[in-house]
Amino acid sequence: MLNITTFLDANSLRLDKNVLYAPDTGVKYNSCEILSIVSELGRILKNKGIEKGDRVLIYLNNSPEYLFSLFAIWRIGAVAIPTNRIYTASELDYMITDSDAKLIITDHEAEDIIEELDVDAYIPENIDEYKTSKILPPEPTDWDDLCQLQYTSGTTGKPKGSMLTHGNYFTAIHNECDVLTLKQDDVFLGIYPMAHVGLSWAIAALRSAALYIMMSQYNLKDYLKLCRENKVTVLTAMPPVIHSITTLENDVKEELGSVREIISGGGPLHRKIWKLFHKTYGIPIINAYGLSETIVIGTGTAIRPEDYRTADRYESVGHPVCFSQIKIVDEEDCTKELGKYENGEIALRGPAIAKGYWKKPQATKETFLEDGWFLTGDIGYLDEDNRLFITDRKKDMIVMSGWKIYPTEVEEILIKHPSVDEIAIFSIEDCHKGEIPVAAVIWKNSPDEEGLLNYAREKLSRYKVPRKIFTVDELPRVNGWKLLRRKLREQYS
Repeated sequence: MLNITTFLDANSLRLDKNVLYAPDTGVKYNSCEILSIVSELGRILKNKGIEKGDRVLIYLNNSPEYLFSLFAIWRIGAVAIPTNRIYTASELDYMITDSDAKLIITDHEAEDIIEELDVDAYIPENIDEYKTSKILPPEPTDWDDLCQLQYTSGTTGKPKGSMLTHGNYFTAIHNECDVLTLKQDDVFLGIYPMAHVGLSWAIAALRSAALYIMMSQYNLKDYLKLCRENKVTVLTAMPPVIHSITTLENDVKEELGSVREIISGGGPLHRKIWKLFHKTYGIPIINAYGLSETIVIGTGTAIRPEDYRTADRYESVGHPVCFSQIKIVDEEDCTKELGKYENGEIALRGPAIAKGYWKKPQATKETFLEDGWFLTGDIGYLDEDNRLFITDRKKDMIVMSGWKIYPTEVEEILIKHPSVDEIAIFSIEDCHKGEIPVAAVIWKNSPDEEGLLNYAREKLSRYKVPRKIFTVDELPRVNGWKLLRRKLREQYS
């Protein structure tokens, strides 16, 4: 049996220390309290008719409730669907329908949205009262049993549910603890959204019994204050965060004085920013690469502190982590492996790779190959030391401050605006955010940029809304049909 939540049982028996801190409420939790709360939430879900294999959405802000709800779903053998709080009702409705979810866990602030959805809702309240609840035995689950559907869109615009298992998470947690060399005396400050990478890093910290500090919402002032006051040793960050630190008028050596490493991911870290940060603060950046389908770096690559002796180019995302394999294949023929320094599609193989896409056999067959290799859709090369360098994307995905935006998904919504004749969503570079989404529009009659932006804000999550609109007479296409987003990026960047 492998139910991933059983690490909570082990830690509760041997440790007596706080492992989770929510600065918003000032509440701290030890391993025993977390296991008790998770047990009571699990009982509540079972009483609501949730059984092994049932799908349950989580629609909460970053909070202990998010993490505890996930553990409770896993504890009873059900399948969690983490969703981001900024998702709209239509985005949630697609996931509910596609997954046939039986329940959504949320809070009172989301009641208006929940009323639009055809699904039962549960609102966890007063969870701190569950700190002494009786322990609920874990449901027996195997390595290949599903524990999560991580929805990630594709170039078709239809979100796909990556099928993640208890075994996938076992591997991912091991690798994250290993890459960061997490210990019980570490203090880990987390800013990532619980709907995605925040979950796996938080679980890794709890597994190692470090103290995980969960920021509900990032801002630089509080981030640095928490770092100083709690003597943080491991920091999470993204390129915009690291860039912000390097542009401060006064350095923050005192605030970062206890930090031994900082994680960067979710998008490319510009060489000059990385080099300046390391030169100023001497703190190794763990520049990591992975995807939803690989549970972050469960199967992926990372630069570690010991790599800094040879990784002085400040460009690589590092070597494969434990159990991971990597190769570069021809973009048009994935059976052809390329040599060193040859650009091609990045392929990964390892035990943290998802089982495939939920109810999408064709997409699964095209991406998850029979011999275990997963085609990432990213372009890169390996150097003579087998370090990975990301150079481009085969897919048109935009990554803004770690948020993944799929142009076709946005286009399918905005083309419905009455003033739009044709539209193309693409990215332009942004020094702070890495890149931002913008739109090239052919109007039916007169331009209506403000009307289109208001329409986008109504129909889409905030991060998907184009930051700029360019009026054009025609869109670049191959043979009159295939859109060339790269041409637009080159023209407007």
